[in-house]
Amino acid sequence: MNIVLIGFMATGKSTLGKALAKRLNWEYLDTDKLIEQKAGCSIPRIFAEKGESYFRQLEASVAKELASAEKKVIATGGGFPLNPENIHQLRPSSLIVCLTAAPEVIYQRASRDTNRPLLQVADPLARIKQLLAERASCYANADLAIDTSLWDPEVLIADILAEMKRRGLRIDGDC
Repeated sequence: MNIVLIGFMATGKSTLGKALAKRLNWEYLDTDKLIEQKAGCSIPRIFAEKGESYFRQLEASVAKELASAEKKVIATGGGFPLNPENIHQLRPSSLIVCLTAAPEVIYQRASRDTNRPLLQVADPLARIKQLLAERASCYANADLAIDTSLWDPEVLIADILAEMKRRGLRIDGDC
């Protein structure tokens, strides 16, 4: 069993993923970090030098590698579910949780980070709204959606653990 966090950039996948992994005593993995290790360079550099399609190929490769993982909390990049095969690879052994947030909250969070290649445009908030609309159907394939706009990690973790229990999914120490 794994927990896979999907959702748009700056919805809290990395931060919540680390806290959830610690709570469960599971390993935390970040697909973007795994891609950077595989490529030997940063994601902005991958986008600049090889383009988004090359990045998406690396992302698909990482998804296949993670398909056999166990007891992992996996934070994915915002575009990870754009390729349905990525989710298909992970779904059999994972609870897929989509983190959401209001576009304005995403903008506020993302504006602090200059390593967001898709937001290097004249109107980042408009771009966020456009991408959210384009990706809505991909994010809708999650088993559970949680709005992180108000950001209370303890409540968010409790919601995920309650969903696992509701589905009869075992967590270490459970009977």
